[in-house]
Amino acid sequence: MQNIISEHTTCRTLKQMGYGSRRPHRVLLLSAKNRKRRLQFTQVQQNWTIEDWKKVAWSDESRFLLRHSDGRVRIWRKEHESMDPSCLVSMVQAGAGGVMVWGMFSWHTLGPLVPIEHRLNATVYLSIVSDHVHPIMTTVYPSSDGYFQQDNAPCHKAQIISDWFLEHDNEFTLLKCPPQSPDLSSIEQLWDVVEWEIRIMDVQPTNLQQLCDAIMSIWTKISEECFQHLVKSMPRRIKAVLKTKGGAQDGTSELQRRVCAYFRSCNILIY
Repeated sequence: MQNIISEHTTCRTLKQMGYGSRRPHRVLLLSAKNRKRRLQFTQVQQNWTIEDWKKVAWSDESRFLLRHSDGRVRIWRKEHESMDPSCLVSMVQAGAGGVMVWGMFSWHTLGPLVPIEHRLNATVYLSIVSDHVHPIMTTVYPSSDGYFQQDNAPCHKAQIISDWFLEHDNEFTLLKCPPQSPDLSSIEQLWDVVEWEIRIMDVQPTNLQQLCDAIMSIWTKISEECFQHLVKSMPRRIKAVLKTKGGAQDGTSELQRRVCAYFRSCNILIY
C-alpha cells in the first residue's frame, strides 16, 4: 500500500530539518567571458590594501524613476476581496519619467552629483569628465597616484573619451571595472542609499523636479562614515569574487537587504 504524505506534513518536516520558505537571492547572470574578466580583475587587485583602495575615485550614472512598482509586495486577503481597493497596488505605465544623474566619490570626498537632462552620449560625458573629474582628481591626488573608475557604458568607451583620458594619463590612472560587475563598484551602494531614502520619505515626489531636488538633497547628506565604509569593504568584495572564480557574490543585487546591512554596519548612513 502506497503511503500519501500531505503538503502540511512535508512543510512541517522541512522546517524541522532547518529549511524555510524564502525568496531566492537575485544574482548577476554572467557569461563565461565576463566571468573570466571578473576573475582576472580580482586576481590583479587581490593584494590591494585599504590604503590602495583609498586612491580610487568611483563614478557611475543612475536613473531614479518617479513611479515604480514593487513586485515584492504581498498581502493577506480573502478570496472574494481580490478587487477591494485596500487589496490593490497602483501601477503606472512605463514613461512616467525619471531622473538620471552622474556622481563620483572616493575615500577622501563625496564628489558632485550632476543631473543629466537628456540622453547621455560621448559629448555630454566628455563635458562631465572635463568639468568635474579632472579638477577633483588633480586636487585630491596631487601626486598623480589616483585611479578613476568607470564602467563599460558605450559612451565611456567612445574614441573622444579614450583620447581625453590618454591626454591626462600623467595625472591619474583609468581603472576600468569589468563588465557586469556592480558588486565591484562601490558607488552602486550609494545609489541604493539614495533610492532607499526616497522610498521612506513622508511625502513622495510627485513630479520630476521634486524627485531631482530630493536626490540632490539626499546625496549631500550622505555621511563620510558611509562612503568610507564602502571603500573599506573592497578587499572583502575582491575575495568573494575570487572565491566564486569570477561568479556573482551572494545576493548582491537585492536592494533592501543590502541597504539594511549598511545601516547596521555603519550605524548612521546620513546626517
